[in-house]
Amino acid sequence: MHNKLAKSHSPSSFTVAGIPVPVRELHAGHRAAILQHFLQLNDDDRRLRFGTQTPNEVIERYVEGLDFNQDTIFGIFDAQLNIVGLAHLAYLPVFKSKARAAEFGVSVLVKGRGQGFGTALLGRAAVHSRNTRIETLFVHCLANNRAMMHLAQKAGMSVEYAYGDADAYLTLPPANSSTIVEEAANKQWADFDYVLKANLKRANNSWSWLLGRPTLAT
Repeated sequence: MHNKLAKSHSPSSFTVAGIPVPVRELHAGHRAAILQHFLQLNDDDRRLRFGTQTPNEVIERYVEGLDFNQDTIFGIFDAQLNIVGLAHLAYLPVFKSKARAAEFGVSVLVKGRGQGFGTALLGRAAVHSRNTRIETLFVHCLANNRAMMHLAQKAGMSVEYAYGDADAYLTLPPANSSTIVEEAANKQWADFDYVLKANLKRANNSWSWLLGRPTLAT
């Protein structure tokens, strides 16, 4: 990692009509939904997300190898409980002379774009990073990943380009009472949103069964 760091800054949580986007922390039980999310990315989106052409077999191994105890993964769910936006916060090795850092990766399905989901995922990851004593948020991607570069620059990250790749850095201020309360509120809202969508999905499927209609695909 380069020594050059961005100015102290933290992206704010994204809201729609004053309501925060519900970003839920995922666990191992979501592994199948995470795999489904990645498999829905087209070839170009996979290249931008993983930095290279990524066939299904590679994605399957990647998802199987996710360590939910080591890293933190966030998701945004649609009404059918499919993951429409996903962020992976990977904690980087700690070196005595370096700031504690985490790498941020994000993907949003086509149907979820233009709704601020990437910003919401970055904001959630930044707050969580501050509360877990991460000092630098880091993004590595292809230089032609315009969506990621726009998101990074919008968040105030310092961006460096080299040999077709781009690195972006964000120096995070220490946690405080506000970030702790914010993360707790985010978690509570996301959990409530998930339960509400699960109940609505269950009710819709029950009515569809009673009326002899096919249930919605998950």
